[in-house]
Amino acid sequence: MTSERVQPRMGNVGFIIFLALLSAFVPLSTDLYLPALPTMTKFFGVSEIIMNLTLILFFVFYSIATLVWGPLSDRYGRRPILLIGLTGYMFAGILCGLATSAFEIILFRVLQAIGGGVATTIATAVIKDVYTGRKQETTLAIVQSMVVISPALAPVIGSLLLTFISWRGIFFTQAFLGLIVVIGAVIFQETHDMSKETTSVGRSLSRLGVLMTNPAFSALLINFSAVSIVSLSFISSSSYIFQVHFGLSSRAFSYFFAFNALGMLLGPLLYIRLSKYIDRMVILYACFLLGIVGGVLVLGLGLHNPYLFAITELPATLASSASRPPATYLILKQQENDNGSAASLYSAGGTIMGSLGMVVVSYANHWPVLIIAVIDITVNILCAVGLYATLKGLRKQIKI
Repeated sequence: MTSERVQPRMGNVGFIIFLALLSAFVPLSTDLYLPALPTMTKFFGVSEIIMNLTLILFFVFYSIATLVWGPLSDRYGRRPILLIGLTGYMFAGILCGLATSAFEIILFRVLQAIGGGVATTIATAVIKDVYTGRKQETTLAIVQSMVVISPALAPVIGSLLLTFISWRGIFFTQAFLGLIVVIGAVIFQETHDMSKETTSVGRSLSRLGVLMTNPAFSALLINFSAVSIVSLSFISSSSYIFQVHFGLSSRAFSYFFAFNALGMLLGPLLYIRLSKYIDRMVILYACFLLGIVGGVLVLGLGLHNPYLFAITELPATLASSASRPPATYLILKQQENDNGSAASLYSAGGTIMGSLGMVVVSYANHWPVLIIAVIDITVNILCAVGLYATLKGLRKQIKI
């Protein structure tokens, strides 16, 4: 499929917005209710680590679900799989709003994760279906820059909603967003060529293993997935850092979070501009260096003041966001087919790695800011070294 083909019912702009909404499902599923986490912890009378399971298990089951949805979309098409998953997400959101215990809301968040896992995976696969080369890379960057508007706005919207409704209303709001995207999926026209698709479901799922035997694909997948540890560690701990550790209100937290989310927004946009003049590999190494610098600044200046923490964490946030478009492009470039399976592995890899960071910060009740700084420094050093070793060891196999 060429970049000339558009969605007749959506148009080019509508198509990009639809892809952005799909890709935004994960941040919308987490950041919108972040301001309510301390309140929910008190409401259900459980510990922070128990309530954090609504985040941690969401990402665990989300990553598992993406591994299934991608191959299924290769076998049955993007549109029908989208409709099934998004409808499940919508009803799971309603159940979250009706939950009467911590166990129930954890369970319903798992169901929400399974349904939501379809969105990001298929959005990436669709971009690979439709676009090639530079157009594919810039589209990935544009979509991801639009996506990160949601973490900037979601906590602000969430805190505003909490002044009018309880935390239950937050989940009903998520369900309504799910309905909007379901309508978009109804309008969406299939982008995957099904005329040659005759493989069984089991064979489609087995393509995940085949892709992982490609050393260039798997090495880059592991390396770039680790970058998610930086962003998800900050996202999962941010409400407790600003509201519990620094003693701010939920409204104030939303503003601090939005400030750091600006880095997520500016990262892909900055990459689009710089990539016209600078090689993407140089930009990737610069991102890792910037992330290290950010962690050092947090250690030196941001441990005891919310303003200084927000400012010093911004470089690491910006760097992790700016690295995503070239990272996604390079991973997908290592294979020419199985777009859904490749997108599944990339989505799952980032989520699994990010979940590890979420578990670590969940146990850092007394020094969460210190742990965030250590994560920024350690992960970016490992990613820089890992990328260098991969390029050196597999120079003849990697497509750049």
